[in-house]
Amino acid sequence: MKTPMIAGILLSVAASLCIYKEAHAASPADTAKASLENYFKAWREPDADKRTELLSTAWVEDGTYTDPSAHVEGRDALVEHISRFQSNPQFKNFSIVRASGIDVHHRTFRFEWEMQDPAGKSIMRGMDYGEFDDDGAITKIVGFFGPFPDDK
Repeated sequence: MKTPMIAGILLSVAASLCIYKEAHAASPADTAKASLENYFKAWREPDADKRTELLSTAWVEDGTYTDPSAHVEGRDALVEHISRFQSNPQFKNFSIVRASGIDVHHRTFRFEWEMQDPAGKSIMRGMDYGEFDDDGAITKIVGFFGPFPDDK
């Protein structure tokens, strides 16, 4: 008689855990914000293998990155693009950092960033728009350099 009662209790506990886990699971928007934090770290990471590791969960394999100077397709191409930025003598020891909060809605996001010189002085600001998938991984980023145009 005790076996069915114990089985019933165990099933009840398991069901409660599933409901708790589902209620407390990170939303795709929360996961996208975490993905973006790894993306920002990747821009500051000098080691290509570590950069690849940071982007492996943050960026889908076939994601695209576009800014006024480049368009790359795929995670490996993004890792290489960041390597080219970091190895450019003009930007030696410069960094790209987030300069605003992350605005998220409908599987899209936007944020401001800035390029800083080695002393931490802002050299240029810009804005990125992007998209993420149902799991919160980045699928696309489109970047813009400088302020919005004044022409109306």
